[in-house]
Amino acid sequence: MRFTNIFIPTLRETPGEAEAISHILMLRAGYVRQLAAGLYIYLPLAWRVMDKVKAIIRDEMAEIGAQEMSMPALHPSEIWQKTGRWDAIGDEMFRLKDRGGRDMCLGMTHEEIITWLASMELRSYRDLPQVWYQMQTKFRDEARPKSGILRTREFIMKDSYSFDRDEEGLEVNYQNHASAYNRIYQRCGLEFYQVESDPGMMGGATAHEFMAPSPAGEDTVVLCEKCGYSANIELAGSVPIPQEAEGLASVTSLQEVATPEKRTVTEVSGFLKEDRTCFIKSLLLIGSDGPFLALVRGDQDLHEGKLRCIVGEFRAAQKDEVKDILGVEAGFIGPQGHEMRRVADTSLKQGVYIAGANKAGFHIKGIRPGEHFEAEWHDIHTAVKNDGCPKCGEPLDEKNVIEIGNIFKLGTKYSESLKAVYLDEHGKEMPMIMGSYGIGPARIAAAAIEQNHDDSGMIWPLSIAPFHVHIIPLALDDDVVNMAGSIYNELKGHRVEVLLDDRDERAGVKFKDADLIGIPFQVVIGKKGLKEGVVEFKQRSTMQTERVEPAQVTVKVLEALRAFQ
Repeated sequence: MRFTNIFIPTLRETPGEAEAISHILMLRAGYVRQLAAGLYIYLPLAWRVMDKVKAIIRDEMAEIGAQEMSMPALHPSEIWQKTGRWDAIGDEMFRLKDRGGRDMCLGMTHEEIITWLASMELRSYRDLPQVWYQMQTKFRDEARPKSGILRTREFIMKDSYSFDRDEEGLEVNYQNHASAYNRIYQRCGLEFYQVESDPGMMGGATAHEFMAPSPAGEDTVVLCEKCGYSANIELAGSVPIPQEAEGLASVTSLQEVATPEKRTVTEVSGFLKEDRTCFIKSLLLIGSDGPFLALVRGDQDLHEGKLRCIVGEFRAAQKDEVKDILGVEAGFIGPQGHEMRRVADTSLKQGVYIAGANKAGFHIKGIRPGEHFEAEWHDIHTAVKNDGCPKCGEPLDEKNVIEIGNIFKLGTKYSESLKAVYLDEHGKEMPMIMGSYGIGPARIAAAAIEQNHDDSGMIWPLSIAPFHVHIIPLALDDDVVNMAGSIYNELKGHRVEVLLDDRDERAGVKFKDADLIGIPFQVVIGKKGLKEGVVEFKQRSTMQTERVEPAQVTVKVLEALRAFQ
């Protein structure tokens, strides 16, 4: 492809609205343009990258026997109503009415549609297993679309679905997808983690996410280098650092201490000169069955997702509700003396603590769990860096990550609702056992940029780069132009994807654009070099340049391509 025949509108300045590196570079390098919040136009270079990613996905899906199809993006509401997700999903779903007044939606995902198809077409155990997938446009009305193509309102998703007779079959398909996803990300040149995750609105019992580390990531994972434990922060367990309570160990009876106008743990710990691990943080919450207390250690944050799995939906009590229900101002609540449900983090089970005295302006020293209050004990704290690993006890690390894929064991959540059943060997009707598996091609592309760039621009992994080689003639001199054309044609004859910069531009402009666009290899042809019988061969990732004879360029490129395969 010649530069003059492809649309690459590079920019010299960083767009003001862009923050993530992938967003900045995709705009500057002429890969995308923004139509509106969360809506992007993929220009030719970006679409070539997307095609490469999708080709790798298709290749690996074929390896595990998945069959590609296409389902509508526009869905009737009735199917979503049968699973309960029409009402359960909030404003993120785009809803509309057709001209007949029927409720419709734009698909965020396709569990309902694929299950409806299975219910119509699969009748017998002999029809199973089946693995179907598609690459389809999805729609999600993000409240805060940001970070370029990482969080958008319209996006392409590869989603596959497995249908099995039993849990053993589901486990096979689940592991097949996990292996395929690992190969996909490796082939795309990504660093990634497979971590335990919360199934969320998808339902089901087991789920994993695939996460690419990046400062732009809005998710967080905790990792253990020793044993390999990894989990999304939404699910991660941990062993909190030990309580530092040397001064409290000798307190044998409750001691009320004045803490005027000191309400938060930080304020009170500073005032009393005690470590935050010595405190109990008492939070009044309102659940479906009424008010209850959630108790975490003073150095911890309550993990609302974990607590929600235990008690169901809840909300924080307002200040006036705290006063009405407990008879004490917020900031001075203690776990003792209340006739209500208490859910406490397991890290509080041992030790001696300071907590609110249930009296304005006072706290109490010497509180011992089990002696001064009873509670239900659960892991309800948010894991943090340097907590102990729940499996081996070694310190955990914490990283920001981009979610690039997920896999779910759905079980019978959708097949029972939509009557996707089959007849077993004995003629008995049984619900199909389902799995769901998603990958975002655009997220793979963005993660690749986040992980592979420098101050000059992108550095594409070879497997998903828009072109393999970028030829840069530095002058429109006949000898330079002819040599560039000769190398270009020879490389194309070997099925190498080549971009030839045939623009009438200064050398500096061509160099800046080439480094910005990030094609893995560059061939630089100048008048001076040709007189010496050489051209320059540059590897974008290392910025190392080698002088080679023009006749050896194709050999050099083919060797480099083989080395990266």
